[in-house]
Amino acid sequence: MTSPIEDNDSTAWVRIEARAEDSAHAYVAGRDQYLVHEMAPAPVTALRTLPRDVPGFTGRQAEVERLAGAAQPSGAVVIHTIDGMPGVGKTALAVHVAHQLSSSFPDGQLFVRLHGHTPGHRPADPADVLAALLISVGVDPRIIPDGLDARAGLWRDRLTGKRMLLVLDDASGHAQVEPLLPGAKGCLALVTSRRRLAALDGATPLPVGTLSPADAALLFTRLIHRPHTTSAESEAVAALVELCGCLPLAIALLAGRLAHHPHWNLAEFAEEFAATRDRLGELATSDRAVAAAFDTSYHGLPPERQRLFRRLGLHPGTDTDAYATAALAGISLTQARRDLEALYESHLIDSPATGRYRLHDLIHAYSRTLAEQDPADDGDAGIGRLLAYYQHTAQSADRHFANAPSPTIRTIGAAAAATPDLPTHQQALAWMRTERANLIACIHHTTATAQHSRAIHLTAALASFLRLQGPWDEAIALHQTAVTAAQHIHDRHGEAGALWALGWLRYYMGDCRAAADLNQRALELYRSLGDRPGEAGNLWALGWLRHETGDYAAATDLGRRALKLYCSLGDRLGEAYALWALGRIQTVTGNYAAAADLTQQALDLSRARSHRNGEATALWELGRIRTVTGNYAAAADLGQQALDLYCSLGNRLGEAYALCALARVRNLMKDYAAAADLGRRALELHRFLGDRNGEATALWELGRTRTITGNHAAAGDLLHQSLILFQEAGNVQGEAEVLNSTGDLLAKSAVPQRALVTYRQALDVARQAMSPLDEAHALEGIARTSDHHAALADLRQAVSIYRRIGVPEATSAAEYLAQLQAEHSKRLPFTNR
Repeated sequence: MTSPIEDNDSTAWVRIEARAEDSAHAYVAGRDQYLVHEMAPAPVTALRTLPRDVPGFTGRQAEVERLAGAAQPSGAVVIHTIDGMPGVGKTALAVHVAHQLSSSFPDGQLFVRLHGHTPGHRPADPADVLAALLISVGVDPRIIPDGLDARAGLWRDRLTGKRMLLVLDDASGHAQVEPLLPGAKGCLALVTSRRRLAALDGATPLPVGTLSPADAALLFTRLIHRPHTTSAESEAVAALVELCGCLPLAIALLAGRLAHHPHWNLAEFAEEFAATRDRLGELATSDRAVAAAFDTSYHGLPPERQRLFRRLGLHPGTDTDAYATAALAGISLTQARRDLEALYESHLIDSPATGRYRLHDLIHAYSRTLAEQDPADDGDAGIGRLLAYYQHTAQSADRHFANAPSPTIRTIGAAAAATPDLPTHQQALAWMRTERANLIACIHHTTATAQHSRAIHLTAALASFLRLQGPWDEAIALHQTAVTAAQHIHDRHGEAGALWALGWLRYYMGDCRAAADLNQRALELYRSLGDRPGEAGNLWALGWLRHETGDYAAATDLGRRALKLYCSLGDRLGEAYALWALGRIQTVTGNYAAAADLTQQALDLSRARSHRNGEATALWELGRIRTVTGNYAAAADLGQQALDLYCSLGNRLGEAYALCALARVRNLMKDYAAAADLGRRALELHRFLGDRNGEATALWELGRTRTITGNHAAAGDLLHQSLILFQEAGNVQGEAEVLNSTGDLLAKSAVPQRALVTYRQALDVARQAMSPLDEAHALEGIARTSDHHAALADLRQAVSIYRRIGVPEATSAAEYLAQLQAEHSKRLPFTNR
């Protein structure tokens, strides 16, 4: 027989193997017959057959400690299964731990190769393994029974009362292992396998993954026998182990090449390896190769599962689920779930989260190489089904995310495969967040393969989600690619939709001029197509942009035209957003009663349509109006309602603006700690999204808080950053606000002359922005930093504006005016009184 045990004393083992071979059928039953052979030479025992420990064993500290804790077994035999993908270092770990524990098991440490996945070998027959094991512990070959159960019983009998460690390496399954296990306490069995041996009763599983990047780099450095001393060499090693997927076998093979070329430059080698198209081919040395390790696992699969494994290599993304797999392979959802679990059990795929599966980078490359050998039409059909599935499901999810009037996404048929049901916003959001990377990878795939129409529609299906979730620089690149694709195939609808989405993103990133140009181009395209919803959406968008740049007359005209068109179309949601936008204009221009009325109408329409994003936006706007008019308790309540709604909807943009609004209210309520915390959270979100307008607003709020609490240096820095962002965006109203706050800071810092100059700048900008509240703030600031005579006229104007627009600042400004007038009166000569 072929011995499954490897012993360092090869001569002794040859004698044992020959004796076992000669007497394979020499079982003699009964004590009397056994005595006939009592004069035969005693069997040669082999009780310490562990291979040598791995030189420079690296990492796995937690795993080593966990297994080393098994040195004191009690109650029953202790069994640990060590499972993982090919090449991950299962055997090295088991042998390393076995050497550490050898002194705790004085009766023997046996290593048994079960050849579950050894090229050129059939999995070892447990009956043959037991025969060899019995011989190794001193049983005469001539009395070894023939049956598996009898041999297993004799094996357990021989281990009774012993403290023995058994390493069963590369098991093909639990049925192969079960008969080999000791039956009494005092023994430890370490079982390695590429399969998850869930059916092995009483075993404690230890899944082994790839190395951490740090441990992988350390292993690579040890194996090449030259420490890297420069930052360039450290970066090269980090890049190499990343390209190896931190897989120990791949690292060992690649490091072996470098170890034999001590003069090779590490950085140059890393560049060449990164550029190679056949990475698996590079990871081959003689009969050792990563691909060869994968081959044995792959060829052990049934044909239909091999086909699925090859299809997974075609997936453009990083992971998959049963729905996407069913579409890709053209199989039922039930079959996809069953096959994915089978591949997971075989460690050909991993499962990083419930229902999610991914291939290690090198296994992905191996799978893709296999798939390239299939007929091209077969692979193309699978990818086509996958893209159709993603587009169909993304479009279903998108209807939950519209937070502004948007053009309708046109579909390209229904998905042929099963699709998840996404009836609620939360389910749609969870699906989009989970599949985001895959959807973007699919868009890149369609662009690379010139599937222009599919690229346009996949990008459009992501537009609302990307606008709300960010980051926007990535979204801009995708939509720009969609514009180019639409122009290439003369798809004017697709081009208009992509331009519309780009316009919004440019606005959020602070480029109102570019945004207006993009929306104007989209408007002209929609008009030429006779697409009235598209026309209405772009009228609304252009009106908003005019409002942001202080052109309120044009903004009002565009908003009313959009409202009229939405009403004629019966689009109540569009009507609600048009009313809200018109209300914003009234807020900025100081007509708070009209603003509240328009916003309330928008709120009622949104609630009637159960449009929660629209509801949150109207609540936020009403809170802003209550803030300006001095009803801080109501403002805080409305702002919190908006924040809670935005958070529940996953609308991160809305969440950021609601946090800013609440920060402003808390400042006015003198809760400065809460204001600072809300402002910081808002700033972090705006920066993550890339929203430069929002970032400027959050910086302004934080600067105001720092001014009030006396941290003038920090306040000055925050306000300066905010001013630059508002100026770059062309947001004149925001610029006026920050200039007024900067004047307040300078006045508190005892530099009234600089404060006066800044207030006068604020006054000019506020009048340009046609913002009466900011104008009045500037006039009051000028009055408070001027001499008494010059102050009176400015303060009278400020009080008049405050009273006209109905804001609480009127009270304190009027009191100050009365004080100045009284002081002025005292200074006049008696005859002029």
